Amino acid sequence: MTAGTGTSTSATTSSGLLVDGVLFDIDDTIVDTRTAFAAALAGVAEHYLPPLPADEAEARLRAVVAMWREDPHHRYRRYTSGLDTYEHQKMLRANDLHAAFSGPVLSDEDFVAWNAVFDAGFRAAWAAHHETEAALTALLDAGLAIGALSNAGTALQTAKLEKAGLLDRVPLLVGVDTLGVGKPDPRVFLEACRRLGTHPARTAYVGDEADVDALAARDAGLMGVWIDRPGARRRPVDEATVTGVVRITSLDELPGALGLPRT
Repeated sequence: MTAGTGTSTSATTSSGLLVDGVLFDIDDTIVDTRTAFAAALAGVAEHYLPPLPADEAEARLRAVVAMWREDPHHRYRRYTSGLDTYEHQKMLRANDLHAAFSGPVLSDEDFVAWNAVFDAGFRAAWAAHHETEAALTALLDAGLAIGALSNAGTALQTAKLEKAGLLDRVPLLVGVDTLGVGKPDPRVFLEACRRLGTHPARTAYVGDEADVDALAARDAGLMGVWIDRPGARRRPVDEATVTGVVRITSLDELPGALGLPRT
């Protein structure tokens, strides 16, 4: 674990805690969305991509999942910036995937069926990361307020939290549809703090992306926490630019990073 020099990490209470509240990203932070994407895209590959021998199919699936998570054409970022709709950006990403892996071009009508295949596998596989439960328990036992801020739609993420068994402890406070834009816009962080009832400088934001999560939270005046799980990055990161935030490799490290005593 490494900490930067941001002012939000400098003041502590008499209890030693660095913050009064914690906001979480959802996907690949408290919910294992990478595994859920693999389940969704396995169905897509079976229905839409050319058949391959088992070992080649496994390697292709890894590459398909990596491309979907990376989103090299930044389709999802346009959606979170208010420049596209959720369904349209997803259809563009589906066709990007097919172009790269020899799948057919999807029309609007074709995409409806494609999305049904994707969604069935995706929703069935939603589950919390194995260390999420213990981390949440430690934070709640310490009296910290907890909520979620996501760059996905409110309905989708609420259903995801419920399926993962987290909704009763991590209510979704802000989704991309709350203000019409998402991270890294500072307004979404400040609105989430307002709803959580904590001052931004006394609030941590925990997410798996260095830029739109930890650094954006830092720039909005929060304590940015980057959860950098081994082998889980969506795209390359210039670590020299990730300053003034706390870096952890597992949610197991979060309570200690926030000043909670070790148990």
